[in-house]
Amino acid sequence: MDIKTDDYSVWAEGTDLYFSGVMRPENEAASAITSLVRDLLDSGPPVLTVHLSDLEFLNSQGRNILVKLMIEARNHPQVRMVVRGSSNIVWQDRSLPILKRIYPGLVLLMD
Repeated sequence: MDIKTDDYSVWAEGTDLYFSGVMRPENEAASAITSLVRDLLDSGPPVLTVHLSDLEFLNSQGRNILVKLMIEARNHPQVRMVVRGSSNIVWQDRSLPILKRIYPGLVLLMD
């Protein structure tokens, strides 16, 4: 399932989940993204990698989606969660380390 708008895209390629653009999701989009993540986790891959390096902006609702993703990942201990971000993008540099507090098993890689 791909989620595309004029401003952002979210898509999966195998066990990699990609986010790009400027994301200001509404409730309907949040539900679709959460469903996509659940489907990936339920498939039981050994590793799920979330690529955020091309995501320039994420509003508070989008950050809530990431938090829900981490909570959902904790319920799938057989899946190793990896988040790849960019320290050159201010919101990522400040916000992504907080995800490790929510899910200590997260592997956070900042380029």
